[in-house]
Amino acid sequence: MLDKNSKIYVAGHHGLVGSAIWNNLLERGYMNLIGRSHKELDLTDQVAVRQFFDDERPDAVVLAAAFVGGIMANSLYRADFIMMNMKIQCNVISEAYAHGVKKLLFLGSTCIYPKNAPQPMKEDCLLTSPLEYTNEEYAIAKIAGLKMCESYNLQYGTNYIAVMPTNLYGPNDNFHLENSHVMPAMMRKIYLAKLIHDGAWDAIRIDMDKRPVEGVNGSATNEAIEEVLAKYGIYNNKVVLWGTGTPLREFLWSEDMADASVHVLLNVNFSDIIGIEKYSSVHYGASTDGSVDRNHSAGRGGAIPKLGEIRNCHINVGTGKELTIRELSELVVKAVGFEGEVEFDASKPDGTMRKLIDVSKLHSLGWTHKVEIEDGVQKLFEWYKASLQ
Repeated sequence: MLDKNSKIYVAGHHGLVGSAIWNNLLERGYMNLIGRSHKELDLTDQVAVRQFFDDERPDAVVLAAAFVGGIMANSLYRADFIMMNMKIQCNVISEAYAHGVKKLLFLGSTCIYPKNAPQPMKEDCLLTSPLEYTNEEYAIAKIAGLKMCESYNLQYGTNYIAVMPTNLYGPNDNFHLENSHVMPAMMRKIYLAKLIHDGAWDAIRIDMDKRPVEGVNGSATNEAIEEVLAKYGIYNNKVVLWGTGTPLREFLWSEDMADASVHVLLNVNFSDIIGIEKYSSVHYGASTDGSVDRNHSAGRGGAIPKLGEIRNCHINVGTGKELTIRELSELVVKAVGFEGEVEFDASKPDGTMRKLIDVSKLHSLGWTHKVEIEDGVQKLFEWYKASLQ
């Protein structure tokens, strides 16, 4: 068990989830936190990561750092998505083991599940059929990450837990149009279309200065700004969104995700997930901190014949509720106060048609979500407007 003095490294502590996890830990009284920006520590650099672990010797690690983006980015940067994420994961997990880290929490994504997985998706449907093509590389990297955690636990007796959040949104979300996820991208588009209609060019320039689009910022001419925004479906009182609007999506407020992550970090062990009775019945050496005596498992090669096959030890994190992209757009329109037209371009890809997860394992481990989507969309828009001040 981690105590309040435990040194906890949060990788990706400036990101959407990492920043929320950092704040959640602080609120719970865990003050001995370590974070490094990308400029300070490149997690794809194996030598730099090893030096960091040599210097800091954290007791626990939260691996929330990742190379991420939406459908467009996943399609354009396929090699980057698999290579960058694999490097980050391999470097951090291997060094965590080499430096005796007591507890590691790995954050993945529910895009790990097959495109046509039965709904709602249980953890056991992993690797049962093909993945969605548009984010295959990212999904494969995240599958590798959760399998690393599972395999280290089985071979070396570590206590590494993988959580798979559904679509996240919240404070510190990415609103850059080139590589943002569906909700922040939709929100910014609708907001800018409203500003163009209102002739609020001062507000548009502030927005473009904060988050330039393809290098175009607030100092550009009105025409140049309108031209680049049109490439992203943003017009005077009109927004064009990708796809048909019919795919169903589940969304989780990032601060809820952080609370779930910290709950798992502090209260859930590998032994809890695979069943403590089974775990101890083969004298697998479960210790008081939930890890496993490495002497019992060293050189064993990962197989525990009496337990059968152990897999799918990761935990889904979500709400278990869904809505269509069109319904989401209606919530965003209401939050922004947009009175224009929202059009869907059916010639563009929808991605997976449905991605609802089964959260019964999470509920059984003592956690449920608090923020409903209707409140969360309004909260996100308020955060976005505040970020422009």
